[in-house]
Order: sequence, then C-alpha cells, then structure tokens
Amino acid sequence: MAENYRALLAADMDYTLLAPGKDVPEGNKEAIMALKKAHVAFTIATGRSSFLVGKFAEDLNIDVPVITSNGGSLFDAAARKQFASKDFEDKKIRNILRYLLDNDADATLYSDEGIFFAPCSGRKFFVEGYNVGVEPSKQAPIIDIGMDFPEKDIIPAFNKILLINPNRTVYDMLSSDPGLEVICSGPGLYDVMPKGSSKGDALLRLADYLGIPEANTFAIGDNDNDVSMIEAAQYGIAMGNATEKAKKAAYYITADYDSLGFAKAVYEFIIPLTEKF
Repeated sequence: MAENYRALLAADMDYTLLAPGKDVPEGNKEAIMALKKAHVAFTIATGRSSFLVGKFAEDLNIDVPVITSNGGSLFDAAARKQFASKDFEDKKIRNILRYLLDNDADATLYSDEGIFFAPCSGRKFFVEGYNVGVEPSKQAPIIDIGMDFPEKDIIPAFNKILLINPNRTVYDMLSSDPGLEVICSGPGLYDVMPKGSSKGDALLRLADYLGIPEANTFAIGDNDNDVSMIEAAQYGIAMGNATEKAKKAAYYITADYDSLGFAKAVYEFIIPLTEKF
C-alpha cells in the first residue's frame, strides 16, 4: 500500500521507459518490481493523455496515481478518473480553439471525456494504435471536432493541447501568452497548458498526497518537458539520450533508453540511495 512507501520515483515514458509505440522492456519491468520491494513508489509522468496510459499502468502494477497531460492531471488509472486536473478557463480555451481552427493547426486536445482531434490533426494514428488489442471499455475515446466546436453551449474542460509542427505565427502567439505554458515534448511536438502546469508541480503534489517527503523524491526523463520534474525532485536523473537542458538539470545521468538506462539508474543509483533513508 502507498503508506508503506518511503520514496517516490516518477518516470517519463517515451525514450525513457520505452520506445514510442512499443511495450516496456522486460529489464525495465524487473527494475520496477525491484523498486516496490525496496518500498519505492513508482509512477509514470507523461505528456500523453490519461486515456493512453491505462494498459501500461496495469501491466506495471502501478498502485499510485499517474501524472499525465504533462503534469496537467493526476489520474487514477484503475478507476479511469482524474482526481486533480489543471484545466484551461472556458473562455480561454474557446478563444485558443477558434485561433487554431482558423489557422488549420494540427491540434489534439486532452480532456477527462476523451481525446479530441481538430480537422487537421495528424495524431489520431497514435491513439488508434494504442487501442489495438485493448478491450472496448478501456480504449481511448476518439472524438472529432469541427469549426463550430468553440461555439457550442457546453464543451469539456481541457488540460492540454498537443500541437504538431505549428507554424511560426501560431507558435509565437501561444508562447508569448503569459497565461500559457508552451514547451517542446519531442521533435515537432509542443505541449500547450495553463500557466503553472508542469510535471514538476505534479510530482510534488503527488508526493504530498502520498505522504512522502520531498527529500525522498526522484524523477527521470529525457526531454525538455521533463526538466521541471528533474529540477523539482530531490534527485533528478537524465537519460544518456537526454537533451542538453535535461542533462544540465540532472543530479545523475544514466545510459540511453535502448541500453536500459532506466534500469541502470534504479539498480545503481536509486535503490542504493533509498536504503539510507
């Protein structure tokens, strides 16, 4: 149970724990089992929608909330429900949507009702791939929106917009907005969230929820959107394949993801350190 944990590790998914579109390697699964035996709570901290982590959380027997939407949501994967979410204000998201739709932006929106796709979105294939082999009740809901969507009387609350290769005008408009967080989460991928939403903020909120001291927190990742949690954790870890910004923020640097750098960090750094807690 969570009350028996003495430390917390949050791990990014893509290019940290696994390769995009692939399963978690057995070596990393074994390392996660070793963490639990060492009384270290393990969770995923991902830019993905809450609906795209369930099968991984189940496979890895994660029994604490997962961090999704790049920190926008703390999600109970077993119940498929968010219990904390930093959402855009209704007027704000409608204005952003109007702008993105008018500019034919490749936009995907994350909500606790499903994953919403603008007409020009090229991301639907990723969600469809996730749904393959998943029982219907646990599949990620796919919802298309049209130009009239921002004018509907009621629209869902959203906690993140994923943009793919936005043009300079769109990027500049959003990144200059003081009410938004805009950060690169991969080649050509940009996460847009309400100000103050980050993996680092979510990590500390989760540690507080679990009753784990901030001094006993770890985070591991590879990209710029992982920097906030690498910095927020007492012990931030960067993958060998991480960006220079992530490496600069890290306390410890491990091997590349395809050399099981996650497992290496667990066995050589995290578990030996937690034995002293």
